[in-house]
Amino acid sequence: MSNYKTVFFTLGVLQIILGISMIFPILAQYFYNRIDSAFISSSLVTIIFGILFFLLNLDHDKKLNLPQAFLLTALSWLSIAVFGSLPFVFSELNLSFTDAFFESMSGITTTGSTVITNLNEAPKGILLWRAMLQWLGGIGIIVMAITLMPIMNIGGMQLFVISTSNTPEKILPKSKEISIRLILIYTFLTIVCALFYKIFGMGFFDSAVHSMTTIATGGFSNYNESIGYFNSSLIELTSIIFIILGSIPFIAYIKYLNGDKKIFLKDSQIKAFFKIIIFSILLIYFYLSIKNHSLFDVNLRAVSFNVISILTGTGYVTQNFSEWGQFPLIYFLILMFIGGCAGSTACGIKIFRVQILYQFISNQLKKIIYPRGIFNIKYEKNNVDEKFMASIISFIFLYILIFFIITALLSINGLNFVTAISAAATSISNVGPGLGEIVGPNGNFSQLNNVSKWILSLAMILGRLELFAVLVLFIPSFWRKY
Repeated sequence: MSNYKTVFFTLGVLQIILGISMIFPILAQYFYNRIDSAFISSSLVTIIFGILFFLLNLDHDKKLNLPQAFLLTALSWLSIAVFGSLPFVFSELNLSFTDAFFESMSGITTTGSTVITNLNEAPKGILLWRAMLQWLGGIGIIVMAITLMPIMNIGGMQLFVISTSNTPEKILPKSKEISIRLILIYTFLTIVCALFYKIFGMGFFDSAVHSMTTIATGGFSNYNESIGYFNSSLIELTSIIFIILGSIPFIAYIKYLNGDKKIFLKDSQIKAFFKIIIFSILLIYFYLSIKNHSLFDVNLRAVSFNVISILTGTGYVTQNFSEWGQFPLIYFLILMFIGGCAGSTACGIKIFRVQILYQFISNQLKKIIYPRGIFNIKYEKNNVDEKFMASIISFIFLYILIFFIITALLSINGLNFVTAISAAATSISNVGPGLGEIVGPNGNFSQLNNVSKWILSLAMILGRLELFAVLVLFIPSFWRKY
């Protein structure tokens, strides 16, 4: 029982931090003369619940075994989504709890889907809070992916174990030093991004908000037109650079600071990430050139921005790519699934899994040609054994299976094929905008019924926490083992 006390003690600390952080939207409201009680009430409720969890579990033993680590991971995201929804409920937007929870879950999972129909007129406090949720979700997933997931053996993430000194029985953060350095790097990149946004024409508030959602690859914007509102090549270039910086493994930054100056050039996942970006931009560009019968009528800037935004799961848009034709839509659906690098703020299946799956399929074909041949799978000079391979294949299979289940459930709820399939893809891949008129780049999720919103909210947390971290909690034998 003491282990569970550690879980709820930690949740209490998180709620107190969340409640205190609501002071920033309150200050924004004061500065822009639009003060209401939404954040004051939400902050008090959140802090009170946090203090109760904290005080009732003071006698915890500061240890977590594997099941409690999984439980803490899932409950952390769920509880932040619940309490993070309170400002939306109490705000002048008059959102239902379903809509408020959807918006909050979309924020903390850095998905970027929204039910707010007129962002241009939304209160500044709400706009700042949406950005803060994404920023917190971004650093949360980085720390979790680098310190917890490798030990939890989730979907091949064990390949990224930093040291072997930790065991599942001692699963509290592997290294406070690593976590602190990650937070400092993340904060530094956010500040630099905000500075460049400000230099290139954004106001102070817009630069602060967009820098948080850029580095978190979340995509929440203050405007209905997203980042395209500014129509600035320099702002879009800044966005591209910092989206990419948020989408590469953050452990690479630590290795660079520790003296490995060539890490960004030799890391196979980073190299594959850039190859996919370049190939995708050229593919869409030449497709549109052939379609338009001209190389010069295609906006390479728009193609580059939207390809990178979709691949990384950021979800910023500068053009309505639904009008580009059927092939770009199908290809964007593929990019949604691939996602960015493991250990970054990006979402999706992750590039390292695609790389290893490619090697596995290649080896299977070679074994047909050379039955007696021995073909090993290596990743970053490490052998990938059968256990790791099974973990990766099962993750990808489950990812696709859940995608089809979500699509089917949305179809049953009355959504058309394009809306259902793209909403399912964008939620489980934590991208943001879907395809088509309803949830596409020029639409939002407000028209969906409540059941569909709850289905998509579940998909968001499943995708953000790498599926197994949530699903394993519902297997009785997992609990009996410990």
